[in-house]
Amino acid sequence: MKNIIGTLLSLLLLYPATLFAQDNDAIVRKTEQYATEVMKLWQIPGMAISIVKDGEMIYSKGLGVKEMGKKDLVNPNTLFQIGSVSKSFTAAVMASLVDEGKIKWEDTVKNILPDFKLYDKWVEENLLVKDIMTHRSGLQGQLGTYIPNMGYERDDVYNMLPLLKPKYSLRASYEYNNITFLIASKIIEKLTGKSWDQNVRERIFNPLGMSSSHTTGEEFAAANYAATPHEFSYKKGKMLTDSTWNDSVAVNPLYDDEQALHWLTVIGPAGSISSTANDMAKYTLFHLNKGMVDGKQVISREQAEFLRRGHTITSQDSSRITLYGHCWFIEQNSRYRVIFHTGTTWGFTTLCAYIPEMDLGITILVNSEAPAFPRYAIMRRMIDLYKGFPDKDYNKMFYEEWLVSAQKGVRTSEKKEADIQSSPAPLSTKLTGIYDRGELFGKAVVTLEDVKGSKPELYITVGPKGWKSKLTHKNGGEYRFRMGGNEFKVTFIIDKDSGECTGLDMNFGYTENFGVWKKSSK
Repeated sequence: MKNIIGTLLSLLLLYPATLFAQDNDAIVRKTEQYATEVMKLWQIPGMAISIVKDGEMIYSKGLGVKEMGKKDLVNPNTLFQIGSVSKSFTAAVMASLVDEGKIKWEDTVKNILPDFKLYDKWVEENLLVKDIMTHRSGLQGQLGTYIPNMGYERDDVYNMLPLLKPKYSLRASYEYNNITFLIASKIIEKLTGKSWDQNVRERIFNPLGMSSSHTTGEEFAAANYAATPHEFSYKKGKMLTDSTWNDSVAVNPLYDDEQALHWLTVIGPAGSISSTANDMAKYTLFHLNKGMVDGKQVISREQAEFLRRGHTITSQDSSRITLYGHCWFIEQNSRYRVIFHTGTTWGFTTLCAYIPEMDLGITILVNSEAPAFPRYAIMRRMIDLYKGFPDKDYNKMFYEEWLVSAQKGVRTSEKKEADIQSSPAPLSTKLTGIYDRGELFGKAVVTLEDVKGSKPELYITVGPKGWKSKLTHKNGGEYRFRMGGNEFKVTFIIDKDSGECTGLDMNFGYTENFGVWKKSSK
């Protein structure tokens, strides 16, 4: 009788495990099939996905191609930029320094970095380490993000911080920002005597075995296993009826300066890491296992739990609340809790997510700057499958939502453009010269240069690297130029009485007000 009972118990214990393995296989197949449907609708050239479950990687695969129009296929070791998922690596490095007793989250930044300066002196004196990576410094969202596209370096942007006027008081509001992570890198470098890049490699990449991952734009460019980035935009079509349009998307590969690789390196601790599906599976397991890798605590369990603890409410409604921890969004909805972060660079997007209660994680790497919707669609579909929820086509629902929003945005923009009163360009020869904004920014030089087979064109040379770009007239004294993958607006200031140009105003993307670049007589 004992033997019969023992045999039955063994079978009962074995049966659920076998059944679960079959469920895993079925869910993976359905997730992959759904991902291909998502790629088709959003015209995504290539994607790599890894899934981890119950302590191991159960799926890692490439879908599509590295570059649109070419045959080289994506595989699990294809390199993608992960964008803002890099922020969680910076937070993990900081957590390891807390473990070592080199720093506390409650330490004041100014006590560690005596040269640290901000526009608001009270905030400068009271900003804590735990404030700089939770998007509650008071700076407007994304303020300062595009400064590196003109060739400025990390130290340059750090020294520009006191010029950025805050939008809110300290800890008053969630405003997503990148450049505060340069403060984190300065702290890491001060405490270790090594660069942020070295710390990421030694404290995260090496212990986790992430041998195919990198931290700079130069390393990404040199890798022969990298995917090509692609721009993504709404493509306005023709009106079919009074209420329908044949709109779609436009996707094109990015090359050379349009890849913004200098920006990638400078933005570093906020978004420069590139990785693969296989490597990111190791990183997801690292967080699911609360800092443990191969039986060793790379960061303590206590600090791993701190990183996923919410500090700032980012959104809430009747069905969910989302908090921001140390570089992870923590969403609690009516059905489950998911911890995730997205990432976007020039031509790449990423989603890394894990559900602790299910011991489940997924990373989605995309070589298109498509919105977050397609990545969310795959993630939520996979979770629904594991939960046994009814089928729901997030892909179609999200696409229709995005399309309506894109249509509205474009047509609103077109209406604004139509309402603008057109003004002629100033005489080009009056705009040439040297414009000075002091030691921090340097000089901008505007020249009029001959173009073969055409009339002379205006060019601007600006930034520490001396990059030169063509100025394109927009309206009146307003011009545009592209540099380092980004478009900038410059407005020449014309004296009404003399008709002479006295300076220019450079728009860095948001509400950065760095003042007028005064025209020099020399």
